Amino acid sequence: MSHVPTLSLAEERVVDAARERRASVVHLTHNDLDAVGADAIHRRRYGDVFTVFSSVGKFPAFLERLAALPGRGDLLSISDLGYREPALSSLEVARASGWRVEWRDHHRWDDDEQEAVRARVDLLRVDTATCGCGIVARDLLPGDSVAREIAGVVCDYDLWLHLDPRSAVLGQVLQRPKNRNHVRDLLARGRFTDAKVEAEYAEIRDEMSAMIDRSVAHVHLAGERYRVAFAPLYGYPSETAAAIRERLGTEVEVIVNGSGRFSIRSVPPISHLVARRFGGGGHPHAAGGDFTFTFIERVGFALLHRTRRFRDLVAAADAL
Repeated sequence: MSHVPTLSLAEERVVDAARERRASVVHLTHNDLDAVGADAIHRRRYGDVFTVFSSVGKFPAFLERLAALPGRGDLLSISDLGYREPALSSLEVARASGWRVEWRDHHRWDDDEQEAVRARVDLLRVDTATCGCGIVARDLLPGDSVAREIAGVVCDYDLWLHLDPRSAVLGQVLQRPKNRNHVRDLLARGRFTDAKVEAEYAEIRDEMSAMIDRSVAHVHLAGERYRVAFAPLYGYPSETAAAIRERLGTEVEVIVNGSGRFSIRSVPPISHLVARRFGGGGHPHAAGGDFTFTFIERVGFALLHRTRRFRDLVAAADAL
């Protein structure tokens, strides 16, 4: 069985707060623009919502802990988080605890995964043709023009369409977690910018170029079947990967943070397949996983900007 990570003390406090919730809807979602947009639509639909923003890696742990809380017939709504094997037992616990569970996602699931989850929830909706927010908007507020506009802006960024300039601003502003609730509340009111968003974006643009240049300076190239670039993360993984591809002509970009978590982008549709080998998942051209560095590996990566785990990822990509 897959390992369920441990929650931090701060994350445990979120679970404790969920136990004392007054809202009848708990929304467990990812932590990017897609999730923030989905949460805004939940709030337009239900009003009071208790939201848990989670990384992909911590999702099984949050679900396990929330499922064990008294459900009291309340709704546990999951969005923008893909299938993880440990979820199955947690969903059974959630049902026994009195939760109603709905799960909406746009990542890649196989038929067996969908069948297993559908047997354990009240509703499962998987649609890879749109973003998570798009599914939520369509299901929860099909006649709401504001929800439709929110989903349009969010999907523009999440699906890398880049046709609406508002999406890049919001997506980059949300690289700073402190802006998450502000942007969510703004979207819930049908607004897409204000003075705070504009000020944050201006600051981010000033720092982003320097962070990208710093990452590019430490790129390590590898691979036989694909030209793979590895680089340390200093901020803005999507933008860093795009810059590396443009400057170095790579086919796969892996941006790694100090603990071993990584974002992977690829020209061939293999990102989600590679990420699954490392406890993650995502989309064919963009996904995330975790090398789960040991302490020694963290120190080595901080000093050398490379690790033996790079060989493991290249082997996984070459084997596809």
